[in-house]
Amino acid sequence: SLNVLFAASAALLLSRHQYSQRHLFVTATGTTFRNFQQQQACAASQKQLMSEDQMNAPQTMLGISVNKFGGPEVLSVETIPIPSSIADDEVLVKVHAFGINPVETYIRSGAYARLPSLPFTPGNDGAGVVTKIGKDVDEVRVGDRVYVTTSETGTYAQYCVCKGNNVRPLPDNVSFEQGAAVSVAYRTAYRALFQRYSPKEGGVVFVHGASGAVGLAVIQLALAHKMVVYGTAGTKEGLELVVKEGAIHAFNHRHDGYIEQITSKLEENGHSIDLIVEMLANVNLDKDMDLIGHGGTISVVGNRGEITINARKLMMKEANVSGVMGGTKEEWDTAYTAIGEGLANGSLQPVVGEVFKLEETKDAHVEVIEHQHGTKGKIVVTPWK
Repeated sequence: SLNVLFAASAALLLSRHQYSQRHLFVTATGTTFRNFQQQQACAASQKQLMSEDQMNAPQTMLGISVNKFGGPEVLSVETIPIPSSIADDEVLVKVHAFGINPVETYIRSGAYARLPSLPFTPGNDGAGVVTKIGKDVDEVRVGDRVYVTTSETGTYAQYCVCKGNNVRPLPDNVSFEQGAAVSVAYRTAYRALFQRYSPKEGGVVFVHGASGAVGLAVIQLALAHKMVVYGTAGTKEGLELVVKEGAIHAFNHRHDGYIEQITSKLEENGHSIDLIVEMLANVNLDKDMDLIGHGGTISVVGNRGEITINARKLMMKEANVSGVMGGTKEEWDTAYTAIGEGLANGSLQPVVGEVFKLEETKDAHVEVIEHQHGTKGKIVVTPWK
């Protein structure tokens, strides 16, 4: 009887041990299996489902491809592969909107110092949602809304690859179309105002071409730093927009005698221009030298050719002409940090002008140069509409 008792106790302990082993497995996985064969079958099923998900994921996208340099007609909408793999420091972004910049028309035409290899997809401005991240990326997570500052594969497409540190958080109060208007325009405006110049509260800024994306960004940034702004535009709608954004007066630069009108208004208000942000120096630089105040600075943001000037005007006013182009990585980080704060608190609100569909990208390239419909904010393309 004692042997029977020992045998029963051993059987009970073995049963409890087997249950404990199974229970530990259940606790670790959250799933109960009758036996090891069931667990193997479930794992195989999950693997098959994952494989099916990968197979069902889109493999191609629509994007713009440039196969030869030339006019807007070389911008071809094509079905191209979605990047299937990314580097450890990269992210994949589903692009909801991308911005059009004049520099992209120069690159497309082959009239630029640094040209990409053919074929290529243009673009660095964009905004969308992160869909995939490399293992070393800690700046963003999958599902984050972001705007793009630089792209490895070009933003003129439904998806693009970026370095993790080349996407920035897009606040919920900023739309994707607005997000596509941030990077180039606001970084350029910030550099002209704060990195190539040292502004003072109450200083006077004149924006020569204020109704475009960069010009409007300059107005918003200057007002956020309590500066006084004047500006120009070429249409009634543009003039109204410049004043709406905060300039105390706007002038039509297509009208004869507008320089005299500006001079008169400055005298009336007791103002002298400290900084001119110039969008078309090959047309306006000599006029700027007439307008700039003593010791002032002319920041050249845009230029499309040559101009003859009388440098004595600069001598008489001890004024400066400053070029605005790039900057260091540290200067970019400083600019984007400040821009991000402005977007979040609402002091910076990108203005979107015309919105084009992907198949209309060539029309967007014409408009960004010729301004057939007038300049009034950032030109944006929505590749999914």
